[in-house]
Order: sequence, then structure tokens, then C-alpha cells
Amino acid sequence: MNDYVGFLGAAYPWVKAGHLTFVIFWMAGLFMLPRFYVYHQETTLGSPEDRAWIERETRIRKIILTPAIAIVWILGLMLAFNVGAWSEGWFHVKLLLVIALSGYQGWLGAYGKKLARGERPLSGKTVRMLNEIPGIAAALIVVLVIVRPF
Repeated sequence: MNDYVGFLGAAYPWVKAGHLTFVIFWMAGLFMLPRFYVYHQETTLGSPEDRAWIERETRIRKIILTPAIAIVWILGLMLAFNVGAWSEGWFHVKLLLVIALSGYQGWLGAYGKKLARGERPLSGKTVRMLNEIPGIAAALIVVLVIVRPF
């Protein structure tokens, strides 16, 4: 397949490289933030350590996660339209997983706000288990994109 087709032309591999780079940033944030929550939940409410975790979590959401998800979506949609991926079965499943990961990020943001208010609605064990979601989703997405099983 000639990658230099569609409206992106010779920019296609650059857009693809940018997409993958920001996927890596996004996934790094999705791995780090729940781990931060595990440690944060173990702090004393109102302590300097509690306030430090709130600041760290806010930074990772604003500096890493929010820009990364926006760029992943923009570049990913450009690539999908460029190659006509909308008619491919593997792409529909990939898109569903990316939507689910986007929702997961939204949930992480809401959970962080609860922690900042002093609420601890989940156990550390539950948050540790939820930390596995991005890894499982990433593995499935890689298989879908590389193997294209259907």
C-alpha cells in the first residue's frame, strides 16, 4: 500500500509518527495518574503530602493528559479519513477502545477531584486494579492495528 495517498500526501508518515508519539504520552499519563491516586489515598487529609499529591495530579492532567488526548484524537481522525479506515472492522473495534479510554480519562479526572475534596470512595486495591485498564486496551489496540484480524 502506498502511504502517500489521500489528502495528507507526503505528510502522512509525519502525521502517523505524531499520532504514535502522543499516544505514548497519553498512555504514560494513563499509567501514572491512577498510581498517584493509590499513593494519595494513603495520605492524611489536609497534610502537606496530601496537598502535594493534589498538585501533582492536577499537573499530570493539565500538562500531559489533556493535550495528549486532544492531539491523539485530531491526528488519529486525520489518519482514519486519509486511509478510509471507516469501512474496516478492526478500526471500529479500535475506535470503540479509544472512546472507552477517553471515558476512563474522564473518570480519572472526576476521581482526582474527589480526592482533592478529601473523599476516598475506592480502596487502594480497586484503584490498583483500575490501573490495568490502559495496558489491556493498549495491547488490544496494537494487535488490531498491526494484525488487522478482521
